[in-house]
Amino acid sequence: MGRVHYLALNHLTGLGPKTLRRLIERFGGAAEVLAAAPEVLVETPRVTPALAEAIKQAAADLTPFEELLLTLEEGGVWLLCWEDENYPVPLRSLPDAPLLLYGRGQLSEGDTDAVAIVGSRAASEAGGRWARRAAVELASRGLTVVSGFARGVDTAAHWGALEGGGRTLAVLGTGIDRLHPLENGELAERVAAQGALLTEFPPGTPPTVGTLMARDRIVSGLSRAVLVVEAGLSSGSLDTARRAREQGRGLYAVDWQGTRVDSPGTAQLLSAGACSLPADLEAVDFDALAEEIVASRPEDAAQLSLF
Repeated sequence: MGRVHYLALNHLTGLGPKTLRRLIERFGGAAEVLAAAPEVLVETPRVTPALAEAIKQAAADLTPFEELLLTLEEGGVWLLCWEDENYPVPLRSLPDAPLLLYGRGQLSEGDTDAVAIVGSRAASEAGGRWARRAAVELASRGLTVVSGFARGVDTAAHWGALEGGGRTLAVLGTGIDRLHPLENGELAERVAAQGALLTEFPPGTPPTVGTLMARDRIVSGLSRAVLVVEAGLSSGSLDTARRAREQGRGLYAVDWQGTRVDSPGTAQLLSAGACSLPADLEAVDFDALAEEIVASRPEDAAQLSLF
């Protein structure tokens, strides 16, 4: 029944992960939150009378959520709650960790050794080639490759991890049933067979600027380090880099200076102290890079001031 209670709360508009976590910690669990009286719920910061009433209404009839849970399970979708033992360890300590994850595929204990490879949706040919090769090399050395399933660098990274015979986690900015972009349907099936698709958003959630940016903290949060391949100054991958800095993750960026690739976003990251990686793939020591990423600790990037 715990998952049903989480489902009910996860479907409420205006109840974000930080507020839900406060409620869970105060009342002791999702079921207890739903059982609380509205006049008690509003004593929690950011819980408005309207939100308290919405929680009360959700608690009045859990049947739709029980039916949804069965539908998801029949479709091969599992739910993972923050309090579950197999909830991803790197995410658990984040103050805005998603309290409910929907997934397809499988998580592995080895996913704690993960690297995020992200970058522009409109990647250059060189940028896409760099991302794919890096993913092949790092996945073949035992690192799980995490990315955001977007066009460009993200897609190249996922395919590279699969090609390298390793694992990859795709963090969606949509519901588990709303793939974006649509042309990545085959990739989604491959990822589910050789890793997992993950999202915090209820089924049916479409892509928006807000959901796609919220995804960034999970991409970085699942990883020991974030590697930004190519980025413009307004690229969403810079938000992932910012999240990585806040979370104390390692941060790398490709140095495209002297090449034909225009990547002001990675240049900005490098000038702010991100670790530099050469644009020439043959000059990258992937053995050393993999070892460095696995050895990364939160304090390694804690002092970077990127923005």
